Amino acid sequence: LPPPEHEKPPPITNGELRINGKGKKLRKPRTIYSSLQLQALNQRFQQTQYLALPERAELAAQLGLTQTQVKIWFQNKRSKYKKIMKQG
Repeated sequence: LPPPEHEKPPPITNGELRINGKGKKLRKPRTIYSSLQLQALNQRFQQTQYLALPERAELAAQLGLTQTQVKIWFQNKRSKYKKIMKQG
């Protein structure tokens, strides 16, 4: 007999997405970056729009973020930057 619903741990895949009982995906809550983190990320983006793996690891460690958070921030920033440049 399976344990009742309230005793089951919530399913977490890779710390990214959770799936509820009905099979609907629940998003991981949005990362809120501190002003210090944003300042460092923006500063680094001005130097280079692309980070090598060791650079990403180092920056993530310095800022107390995961490498995935840094990678996605840079992806989003490049996307916004290209959009702005396209508009002139």
